[in-house]
Amino acid sequence: MIRVLLADDQALLRAGFRALLDAEAGIEVVGEAGDGTEAIALARELKPDVVLMDIRMPGVDGLEATRAIVAEAALAAVHVVIVTTFDLDEYVFEALRVGASGFLVKDTEPAELVHAVRVAATGDALLSPNITRKLIAEFALRAKAPPDLSALEELTDRERELMALAGTGLSNDDIAERLVLSPATVKTHVSRAMVKLGCRDRAQLVVLAYESGLVRPGWSVPG
Repeated sequence: MIRVLLADDQALLRAGFRALLDAEAGIEVVGEAGDGTEAIALARELKPDVVLMDIRMPGVDGLEATRAIVAEAALAAVHVVIVTTFDLDEYVFEALRVGASGFLVKDTEPAELVHAVRVAATGDALLSPNITRKLIAEFALRAKAPPDLSALEELTDRERELMALAGTGLSNDDIAERLVLSPATVKTHVSRAMVKLGCRDRAQLVVLAYESGLVRPGWSVPG
């Protein structure tokens, strides 16, 4: 059972998301928060698998709430998905940078929302990869605080290669096919790179791929 926490200051939107998700097999909405402070408290209490987090809320906003949740070791298994009205937004980028798993726009199709919750619960893949890559490319090179890239020196050549391919939007299966490796081998290398770089989710690996120059905005993956 995938346990979901909804965090949004609009009660009507929360009710709609709850009705949709509770109707799905294997998904249960376990709590609702109307602001960031409540979202942090409920995340600590309930330890959900996924938090659907509105980015703009009164008081403590979704960015600060995300930052607080991902900073707690006890909440390492909680995956935050940002839900926003704006698909290209500096706040969303910062949320991805600090530890969010991905993001969705509020007018997303119901099936995509359900799929996003299931994907986020695994921690394996970015949500809406084309949109997410566009967002990261837009903001990565002008982030407010430069990243610490010294940990890149700890990566093996293979880990660096796979990090770059992940940054271009390829899934583990895509990378495995391209390099004639098994998906399990790719997952192992990618996971090791994430651990060495302190990446909580794949989204942070993609952000670092851009910020380090392994991937540059506008790059495409050759066929």
